[in-house]
Amino acid sequence: MIRLEYPQLPFRTKKEDGHEYIFDEIRKTWLRLTPEEWVRQNFVQYLVMVKKYPVTLIAVEKRIRVGELMKRFDILVYDPDHRPWMMIECKSMDVELQEKTLQQILRYHSAVPVACLVITNGAFCAAFRKKDGRLEPLTELPDMES
Repeated sequence: MIRLEYPQLPFRTKKEDGHEYIFDEIRKTWLRLTPEEWVRQNFVQYLVMVKKYPVTLIAVEKRIRVGELMKRFDILVYDPDHRPWMMIECKSMDVELQEKTLQQILRYHSAVPVACLVITNGAFCAAFRKKDGRLEPLTELPDMES
């Protein structure tokens, strides 16, 4: 597992009707701040501020067809040629990363093939590179490929 350490991040938040909201800089909208949304927002900013992934190559919560079902991936990072490169599945911090989470992202991977797969609960993540039809565990999140 890769331990994540987030820098101090300048999130915009607000309270409205008894709920807390966070501004999503990618989608340019206010979202209800759930535990999973906290992980998603922090992980996106980690990719942008720490790993230096271009914000223009990151998509958040887009719909995809998996077999007959419509699903949403959490985060998809495109390579510089705008091809899907890395898919990230986010869980709230109280969810232990298990085989079930990996199986979920592998189902999404069948619809959107990528070179790298990541599962995270905000505190930790597991990253894998697809190589020769197998998943190769990574010891750190990869740098953006050029």
